Amino acid sequence: MSDKPVLLTAEGRAEIETEYNQLVNVKRLEIAEQLGSAADDGDLSENAAYDHAKEQQALLEGRIASLAHTLRHAVVIESAVSEVVQVGSTVTIEDAGYRDTYVILGPLEAAPSKGRISNESPMGKALINHRAGDVVDVYAPAGLLKIHIVSVE
Repeated sequence: MSDKPVLLTAEGRAEIETEYNQLVNVKRLEIAEQLGSAADDGDLSENAAYDHAKEQQALLEGRIASLAHTLRHAVVIESAVSEVVQVGSTVTIEDAGYRDTYVILGPLEAAPSKGRISNESPMGKALINHRAGDVVDVYAPAGLLKIHIVSVE
């Protein structure tokens, strides 16, 4: 895992903290109980319930480690108040007569269908450090797009 900062909104960080606490304080105990119950059934070499519980435990511990890493490296972003597009900005763009509005966020919170794009996506990278009125080139899988920045909030 990389040691680079993980950009999150305050809400995104809170969601990750909630999931982390749920997994550590509830789910971990549930799996421990499943392991104990399966172990009580006898021969562990041919115990499918025990094998399943061990697999679930491994997946859980991996997820816990991933969330802990994210929380250690989290940098909370605030809504940007700038004329220049940056992480946290809300940007309205126009392309071929269509207008869309996006919030520029870190990759973990990106959800393009909800108007949330990553600062590391082709569109996000192209918009960063530009202003309303600029026309930027976006090199997307569909080819080169000329995007007009209508507003930055």
